[in-house]
Amino acid sequence: MQGLKKTTKYRPYQSAEHVQLVYSGKDYFQRLEKIISSARYELHIQTYIFDNDETGKSIVELLKQAAARGVQIFILLDSFGASSFPKKISRELSEANIHLRFFAPFFSTNSFYLGRRLHHKIIVADKRVALIGGINIADKYKGNDHELPWLDYAVEVRGSICSGIQEFCFNIFHKRSYRKIGDLNTRMQTGNIPVRIALNDWVNNKNEISKGYLHAIRNAKKEVIIVGGYFIPGRRLRKELTAASKRGVKVKIILAGISDVALVARATRFFYSFLLRNNIELHEWRHSVLHGKAAVVDNEWSTIGSFNLNHLSAYASIEMNVEVRSEKFANVFSNHLYHIMSRCRVINRVKYESKNKWFNKLVNWTAFRLIRVFSFILTISSYHRLFRRYFLNA
Repeated sequence: MQGLKKTTKYRPYQSAEHVQLVYSGKDYFQRLEKIISSARYELHIQTYIFDNDETGKSIVELLKQAAARGVQIFILLDSFGASSFPKKISRELSEANIHLRFFAPFFSTNSFYLGRRLHHKIIVADKRVALIGGINIADKYKGNDHELPWLDYAVEVRGSICSGIQEFCFNIFHKRSYRKIGDLNTRMQTGNIPVRIALNDWVNNKNEISKGYLHAIRNAKKEVIIVGGYFIPGRRLRKELTAASKRGVKVKIILAGISDVALVARATRFFYSFLLRNNIELHEWRHSVLHGKAAVVDNEWSTIGSFNLNHLSAYASIEMNVEVRSEKFANVFSNHLYHIMSRCRVINRVKYESKNKWFNKLVNWTAFRLIRVFSFILTISSYHRLFRRYFLNA
């Protein structure tokens, strides 16, 4: 895909010694457990949800063992997403010399936080290995013998690029300003895998993930596959998707047939008619909750992470994605996504329109409008902080 190889306005790709696609379920949690057990001197965990269930308890025990052998551990949890995290466990971690902090409590001495959330999911150890994706620490992401895990993905990255990721985690944990990830290692090395760690933090003027999606779709020549667990596309994304479809690009979107947020699912369906009219293929995953946020373009460029294609991720939350420019990686991922699509329900335009009566249209439209109102309310604090930072202090 020629367009992606041109110089872009955002910073260049970096070298990773090893990049591996990771699936929700046992694959992710076995890797997480191995990283914790193998950590030698420093470990960071930053995540939105950390449940006190069987999965969470097993991770807590591994963390205590790591701390006992001298590993410095820093855990940053979102104060809303991890609001159920028990104070008793917090005390136990503190007694084990594990540093734990909650990001953005709703009320503090300095500010009022509402929509601005720590939504990224990062584990990085010893500046040498990192897990980055959309998978939280909870039973529902691990699954069991009787129930599939929520469908989601992550990327395991190894190499000196992890030094910049760990520095970012250290700075955000300690409430310090952070530089662009990877400033320490921008030179590509022959034979290594081109990777870009992309951030979205609109308050800090970072919208790299949004730009990455738009740039990749704008330059697509053959195919775009998107996994959208909470897919409520904005105007610019809709414009690029329809433009790509009109120039002959096959656009396929995997959506949630089962969602943990019914209102969002209804708001997503508000766009079905528009997308189908523009010859965009819609596939609904109905075997478990779809939580993934990822894309593959032209079997060359992939992005995986915590960033949802909606207003909240774009303008409120702190998000991180891994962009990989590798045909080998993209082939593995796209082959997997084709397998997923083979198990999905394909939304047929004629059948959908025949069943999409006025009442359904009204419900979907209402859900979309409510989501827009909620999104505006939840991002007010972010708008206020941005205005205060860049205009009142100018």
